[in-house]
Amino acid sequence: MLVTKDDRLLAYLEVGDPYGPLIIHNHGGPSSRLEARLFAEAASKHGLRLVCVDRPGIGQSTPQEERSYSGWADDMTAIADALGHREFGVTGWSEGGPWALAAAAYIDPARLRHVTSIAGGSYGAFGDNSAKKHLSAVDALGGFLALHFQPGFRLMYAALAKTAVDFRETYIQQLLRAINPYDQEIVRRPGFAAAFSEASAECFAHGIEGLVRDSELLYRGWDFDVRQIERRVHLWQGLDDRLVPDAINKELADQMPGAVWHPVAGAGHFVAIGSADEVFGIAAEELSQKT
Repeated sequence: MLVTKDDRLLAYLEVGDPYGPLIIHNHGGPSSRLEARLFAEAASKHGLRLVCVDRPGIGQSTPQEERSYSGWADDMTAIADALGHREFGVTGWSEGGPWALAAAAYIDPARLRHVTSIAGGSYGAFGDNSAKKHLSAVDALGGFLALHFQPGFRLMYAALAKTAVDFRETYIQQLLRAINPYDQEIVRRPGFAAAFSEASAECFAHGIEGLVRDSELLYRGWDFDVRQIERRVHLWQGLDDRLVPDAINKELADQMPGAVWHPVAGAGHFVAIGSADEVFGIAAEELSQKT
């Protein structure tokens, strides 16, 4: 656990090389710090100290009254300080992607040496629910409810939490029906489904409110403009992603000056796992470069 200046607790899980360059990984949703286990092999291979932190109100981290992208960027900097690193990198997968982009927007590049967003939930990058034209009917409805009918949005997440926590086999079966064959192969690897479902269930350790507030911010117009980000930012995307369609992040890549676009043909949402060696190999290379 880490303690912030305003006395909040931030829970984290660390994998990889404890003496290596620091990567702060932003988990997806529903997920938690336990997502770090999915990247342990890649982090160890490339000598990285990968730390995944429960965002406020998720897992074991204390809720935060006012959530914002700039506030989380401050928290990530404080995490690096607490762990003894002046320079560090940031990654994010799925709903964690926008929080990695916030780091690129707000943190001094002299400290933040690497940024990666993988299949990021970039739903509000260009205004409230700006990605709705690319979303499935269900996800577009979720965006509408997030912005206009909070009780309905909470009901959606309450149902998700019930399945993720109490009916884990059903949760995985529902996931398998929603994803492509590339993703299905990854989810069916020995031990993967159990680790993934545990990370998802831990998200709701203190109820749904943490994820509701986290997700709502994704759909609302962001408090930073990706069109002003000139530093290098790696965007990884499976071109057959059935959870976050590639068009969402391709639009972002086209409008963000510093974007480096990494499309992976045939890959789906679990490109984060399938391409983990390449993703973290680039991170390790950039973090090793002298300033």
